[in-house]
Amino acid sequence: MRTMFVALRTLLFASGFFYLWIWVARAVQRLGLPLPEWTPAPGVVLLALGSVLALACIGTFVVRGKGTPAPFDAPREFVAVGPYRYVRNPMYIGGATMLAGFGLYLRSGSVVLFTAAWLGLAHLFVVLYEEPTLRSKFGAAYQSYCRAVARWMPRPSE
Repeated sequence: MRTMFVALRTLLFASGFFYLWIWVARAVQRLGLPLPEWTPAPGVVLLALGSVLALACIGTFVVRGKGTPAPFDAPREFVAVGPYRYVRNPMYIGGATMLAGFGLYLRSGSVVLFTAAWLGLAHLFVVLYEEPTLRSKFGAAYQSYCRAVARWMPRPSE
């Protein structure tokens, strides 16, 4: 029953974030910077890939972390499985991939540029808030995880 409640909260929060970013992308799109006519097809591919990654992260947080992706209702258990085995921030990567794909689909260079700016802000959020919070919450387990798993780009297999 608890997992069902977490899943319902997650659905609510994820839907809110999804619609927020659609609204932001549409607002940024008005700034112009049209892209070539061929960009919608790769945009759909990026949208699909980013969606799959983000959904895998959300599912992992609900089932393994017993929490939601929202910082104010974060997982109660440390999560280092699924996409989190390869990078520490796959949900941000999935979100950015979706946003960039949406920009390409809309043929909007301004949305694609906004994606780069958003990634910069996400990086600051991760470094200044998330990582210190996770260090204090999960201690040595998180420290060990940080040494083994890269923040943004998967490390080559040894």
